[in-house]
Amino acid sequence: MHKLFNKISVKQQVKLLKLLETSTLSFKKGTVMLSAIKENIIGVILEGYAQIVRTDYNGNRTIIEELEEEMIFGSTISSLSSDECELIAKEDTKVLIIDYDLIIESENNTYSYYNQFVKNLLQITTDIIDEKNERIEILTKKTIRDKLLEYFNIYRKKHGSNNIYLPFSLTDLADYLAVDRSAMSRELRYLKEEGFIETKGRKITLLYG
Repeated sequence: MHKLFNKISVKQQVKLLKLLETSTLSFKKGTVMLSAIKENIIGVILEGYAQIVRTDYNGNRTIIEELEEEMIFGSTISSLSSDECELIAKEDTKVLIIDYDLIIESENNTYSYYNQFVKNLLQITTDIIDEKNERIEILTKKTIRDKLLEYFNIYRKKHGSNNIYLPFSLTDLADYLAVDRSAMSRELRYLKEEGFIETKGRKITLLYG
């Protein structure tokens, strides 16, 4: 069950989805999803994986957000307002679409399951803010090594493991850290040679701390 529907029964979920006039959209891998989704919505990733990607006027690409299964996005909580940002399906992706205007309709608050839904949404929004603050911590580091180590440390704290399984390619990791791909690969090699990490494909094992 998606955390957006925590403490809401299956029967109540059906009523809630009808009340909010939700719809489900499917996107093929590589599709730019934003053009198919109107503004002022909340989207829930039901299946697949997507990214919010910013490309500046020089063609520099930065991954703003990773959207895995069960994560949410929207014009009010994600970086989708800029024309430089695109929402891209990195795998075949299915999304639940909820009209934000219907969420804030006051007459719906007579339903206990609706009030629980709003509480869940606020908690998820708080979690998203925490993740954005973590991202700021990474991006404010001055060197590529420090950015990598901060990313590794945040992952370790979240998952309680020294084994890191990258959810994306090294090219995407470089875009997420806003660094040059070649320079980042070189720094990873140095970290490996110095005994800080071991690597095998997308698995990185931390040997320190």
